[in-house]
Amino acid sequence: MVRYKAIIAYDGTHFHGFQRQPKGRTVQEELEKTLANINNGEPITVFGSGRTDAGVHALGQVIHFDYPQERPVERMRFALDTQTPEDIAVSAVEIVPDTFHARYDVQEKTYHFHVQIQKPRSPFRRHYASYYPYPLDLDKIREALPDLLGTHDFTSFCATGGSIEDKVRTIYQAEMVVSPDGKELTFIFRGNGFLYKMIRILVGTLLKIGNGRMPADSIPAVLAQKDRNAAGPTAHPEGLYLAEVRYKEQVNKE
Repeated sequence: MVRYKAIIAYDGTHFHGFQRQPKGRTVQEELEKTLANINNGEPITVFGSGRTDAGVHALGQVIHFDYPQERPVERMRFALDTQTPEDIAVSAVEIVPDTFHARYDVQEKTYHFHVQIQKPRSPFRRHYASYYPYPLDLDKIREALPDLLGTHDFTSFCATGGSIEDKVRTIYQAEMVVSPDGKELTFIFRGNGFLYKMIRILVGTLLKIGNGRMPADSIPAVLAQKDRNAAGPTAHPEGLYLAEVRYKEQVNKE
């Protein structure tokens, strides 16, 4: 068997998330259908770097799978890219050692979260950016962001339903970028891992701070409470993008 690693992008609007489920269309299921088609009907299991929820998008999701024979990587990429549905794209494929694992070898992940703040809102962004119609003091958000950096117990920013007990994570980058026209915010979070709905809760909390309903210096106290009720609401999923997944060899090069 030959192990392939692939970088894929997908529009999550019409998916019930990445991971295969008994009901609902998923990215994993569509990829496995395509791989079975090019493997004479024989099933092939796809492993992803992590789950994404319904409605969440990806620019740089990473997968791996084992294929019974070696094919030129561009031919494999082209087959996957052209035979999967139009809302999935395969940007790169490479052969990797059979010890590589798309999920367990992850060193860093980067997420982007887009928030549309223009009035009136654009209907063309409704599937690709969360809409926030209320006043925002962006300086308050900028003041709060550095408090998220470093290693913390992020229990307060984890939704119920997650199965992971260790809630300690390290965030290396927490940034907000305003579009040139001032109509959209992009939050960028890079860390060694993220908890269930953590990014969406972080954004919901920062927007609540920007709206003046939480103090700008409240993040340390929220972290200390280790209580989901201490943080802000969970932002809607359509603004969330898995932007990049990095592995040991990539991190070590820098």
